[in-house]
Parts: sequence; C-alpha cells; structure tokens
Amino acid sequence: MNASKTHLTGSAQLREHHDYLRLLGARVTGGAANQMLMVALGWQMYDLTGSAWDLGLVGLAQFLPALLLTLPAGHLVDQHDRRLLLAGSLGLQCVVALGLALACAEGWIGSHMILVLSIALGAARALQMPSQQALLPSLVPPALLPRAVAAASSSMQAAVIAGPALGGVLYALGPRVSQLLGQPAAQAGANWGAAVVYSTSLVLLLAAVTAVLAIRHRPLERVRRAPGLAQLTAGIRFIWQRPVVLGAISLDLFAVLLGGATALLPIFARDILHTGPEGLGMLRSAPALGAVVVGLGLARMPINRRVGRALLGAVALFGGSMIAFALATSFWMAFAALAVSGAADMVSVVIRQSLVQLETPDEMRGRVGAVNSVFIGASNQLGEFESGSTAALLGPVGSVLLGGIGTLAIVLLWTRLFPALAQRDRLHS
Repeated sequence: MNASKTHLTGSAQLREHHDYLRLLGARVTGGAANQMLMVALGWQMYDLTGSAWDLGLVGLAQFLPALLLTLPAGHLVDQHDRRLLLAGSLGLQCVVALGLALACAEGWIGSHMILVLSIALGAARALQMPSQQALLPSLVPPALLPRAVAAASSSMQAAVIAGPALGGVLYALGPRVSQLLGQPAAQAGANWGAAVVYSTSLVLLLAAVTAVLAIRHRPLERVRRAPGLAQLTAGIRFIWQRPVVLGAISLDLFAVLLGGATALLPIFARDILHTGPEGLGMLRSAPALGAVVVGLGLARMPINRRVGRALLGAVALFGGSMIAFALATSFWMAFAALAVSGAADMVSVVIRQSLVQLETPDEMRGRVGAVNSVFIGASNQLGEFESGSTAALLGPVGSVLLGGIGTLAIVLLWTRLFPALAQRDRLHS
C-alpha cells in the first residue's frame, strides 16, 4: 500500500511541473516527426537506388556532422539559453522537412539530395540532443529525475510507435494522391506519398518549436569561458574519469552499433517479409511498442537495486532479440522480436540516462550531454552505416545475425572491463 501511494505521488508531482510537460510535448511531437522522416527517407532511398549500401550512407551522412559539431554544441549548451538552442535545432529540422516536401512535389528529389539533407539533420541533432538532455534536469527536482526520465522515454517511445506507423500509411497513399492530381506514374506516386509524410512532419516540428518556446527561462549562474580546447573537451575528461558512466555509455554504443537493424528494415520489409511501406512502419514501431510498456512500468516502479546487473542483462536480452529477428520466418515473428528488443533497450536507456544525469553537475550537463549524444549518434546513425555495409557483403540476415552475436560478446567483455558498473547497486552513488 505504501509503495503504491509513493508511485501515485511521484506521478502526481510530475504533472505539477508544467514546463516539464511542455518539454515532454515537444519531445513527443518532434520525435514522431523525426520517425516519420526516417521511414520516408529509408523507403524512398531504397525505391530510388535498391542498394543496402545507400541505406547505410543515409545514417553515415547524419552521423558525421554530429561528430564534428558535438564538442562546440556542448559548450554552447552550457553557456547559453538551452530553450532557444533546442528551438533552433528543431527549426532547422523544419527547414529540412520543407525542402524534402517541395522537392518531392516538384519531382526533382534524388538520392544525392537525400544525403545532403541528411547531413543537415545530423547537424541539427548535434545541438538538439545535448540541449534537450541538459534542459530536463532543471525542470524537476533531483528526487523525481529517474521517474521523469522514465516517463519522458515512455512518451518518446509512444511517438516512435505512432510516427513510423502513420508515416508508412501516409506514404502508401501516394499513388492515390498522384491519381487525383492526374499523375498516375509509379514514381510520381511514390514522390507524392513521401511529400505527404514530409509535410506532416513539418507541422509536428512546428508544434514542437512552439512548446519549447513556451518553457519559462530559468537563468542559471554560469562562469562565462572562452571555448578553448580545455573547455570543449571537459565533458570527455569528466566521463573518462568515471568508470561507471563511461561503462554505461560505451556499452550502449557498441551494443546498438553492432546489434541495430533499423537501416535494413526496408530490405526486410520488401524482400524478406514481403510487405509494403505500411509493414515497414509497423516494423519500425515494434521496438517502441515494447519500450513504452516497460517504460510505463519503470515510471511507476523504478529500478532501485542492482542497477548494474539490470543494465548488462537488458543489453544481453537486446542482443538475443536481434538474433531472433534475423532468423524470423514471418512478419509477426519479426515484429515480436523487435518489440522485445525495444523493451530491453528501454531498461538500458532509463538506467544509463539516470546514471549520467545524477552523476553530472548542472554546469557540466551540456558538455557531458554532447559527448553522450556522440555515443548515441554513433550507435544509431553509424550503426546504420555498419548495417548497410555488412549487409552488402553478408546479406541482411547475415548482418543482423552477426550483430546480435557481437552484442552478447560485448556484454561479457564489459562485465570484466568495468567491474564497478557490474557491481553498481543504486543509481545514486
């Protein structure tokens, strides 16, 4: 009874922090828009080129600018208004969505343009992730932070469920839109389907910008420093000197880098599971479906003991689920395996983000968040390039299977390399 009252009180307290709810709304709408963009970009690139390598290049194009801009972005986040920086990064994504929509509507979209605009998306995310991560802890008390992280992650995963599914359905409407406009050609229909997805993403991104700008400014005392090398690399040194934080972040990096299969989903959907853009949207939504169920549970009953073992176990389950996905012989088997991978990843995300935020002082959160965003970006966008390149050599099934086995090996290795992480009992040191 006491535990139940505590969970209810925690949820009620979160609802009392209106600026946190505004940030939550921005993350949901912006996240849904981003997922819709990824569905349309992946399917359209595969439509244009039919190449696993080109699908991987989309991820690489997003990763490289994020890698180059991360350290300056972290310094900016620690020195300037985090709300405005976050709104600016979302605004740049609005420009990208608008450019893609116009290019599709006019019929001059191509693989090279997709890659160029993917670079712009990567640049925007280099600023978005550290500003978003650094802003959240200032909106709730430290005691509520683990619940706030879990609730935010669950809400984000809900957007990841709805975004790809909606994007796939809208993309599939392209031929009908094309016929209504008197353009029955197959490629014209595909372009109009993508244009509808990009336009819807633009509307959602504008809503996210509005929500962020509605957050009240909280001036924080900061020492203004020139962006010298020591300041730019302070986040790297901070993480390197804390084995628990370094182990948690790097574990996620290598697990998702090896085990992720997002870039290959268009190939699995069309060539292996024999479905269309609607099926692709459902496959992209499956991990989020598993994640949101687990995340809602963690928001009410956060993991308070043996967090290190829970983190390692979750990553091992993620690797096993990717092996199951690679070997799946039907759409629903593949869907279930991806849902389990999302559930396992949610446990990893909540523990990792809570550890990093609770171990980092506020004046360092921008730079530490920037370094963390490089690890996340590497595991996602660089992981997409790794998947595409290995699939070009081994085929999509071989690529995902090898990645799942590699993830299990990483868990065993990290247990030995980072004993402090494996033995960590509580989130608070």
